[in-house]
Amino acid sequence: MNRKQVVLLLAHGTPETVEQIPEYLLKVTGGRPLPAAVVEEIQHRYSLIGHSPLTEITHEQGRLVEAELAADGLPVPVYVGMRNWTPYIGDVVRRMRADGVEEVAVICLAPHNSRTSVGLYRRAVEAEAEGLQIDFIEGWAQHPLLIEAFAERLKQAFEKLSAETGGPVPVLFTAHSVPCRTVQTAQSAPASADDGSRTGGPPALAPDPYAEEAKRTAALVADRIPEIPQWWFAFQSQGASGGPWIGPTVEETLDAVAATGVRTLLLHPIGFLCDHVEILYDVDIHFRAHAAKLGVRLERPESLNNSVLLAHAVADLARKGLQRLRNADGHTS
Repeated sequence: MNRKQVVLLLAHGTPETVEQIPEYLLKVTGGRPLPAAVVEEIQHRYSLIGHSPLTEITHEQGRLVEAELAADGLPVPVYVGMRNWTPYIGDVVRRMRADGVEEVAVICLAPHNSRTSVGLYRRAVEAEAEGLQIDFIEGWAQHPLLIEAFAERLKQAFEKLSAETGGPVPVLFTAHSVPCRTVQTAQSAPASADDGSRTGGPPALAPDPYAEEAKRTAALVADRIPEIPQWWFAFQSQGASGGPWIGPTVEETLDAVAATGVRTLLLHPIGFLCDHVEILYDVDIHFRAHAAKLGVRLERPESLNNSVLLAHAVADLARKGLQRLRNADGHTS
């Protein structure tokens, strides 16, 4: 190759200590302060889980992807950048430029595309990307290896819990909620014919794809385990920043499910790739306690974390992105 290529993995970021929470939340809200009671509650949640391992797990995922690419004859470095904490995306992109990088395959470790998630990550990369050629993967919610990775984790937990309870258990799939304004505000997009080619006329209005992508992932995972007797979908971890967020919430879904007589339930958070506060507190502490009050035993599969199948999926995305960059630049190798 004549140009130095790398892979950049992006994630949300998380502080290392409870004391860093106020500064971190200002990053999340774009500098808009939250009420003191909200900040204190979030600090309390972090104190209960001890530490969010998101950053460490993301670096480990990066090492797994780098090793897989090297084994396939693509010895390219894999960088990791965070949107709301160190290592910040902007700092990492500037370091790549200083390292002589020219072409970057960028993969957001949030596979469901949304303007409030993937769109913000992309803008953070592009703000510092002068002189770099970027291939940015918009979304990969239906990647077969991602579906297989989620299904592998779910099947292990499903078989174990079903054996313990003497019968197949139902499943509640979840993904992170987003503000209603995100999915209700349409986005300009080129008008296109049925075959996807661009046509004339004014721009069409494309809805934010996030909610439907998340539900489609859940359906594909459920299809891989036909023994599941019934499943539902809910959005979790609604924000405290004001304004309505999309639902149904997990709490109201648990209420409805319990009312049907369900007493054992698997909650599978297919909107997340690794453990962090939305798993270790929201699911393992808050949702489990809410379910217990309803007389429901709530369990969850192991998070993907350092899943080999997840590394396969990300490496596949990286290979294709690097190849597109080579093709665009006229490379033949």
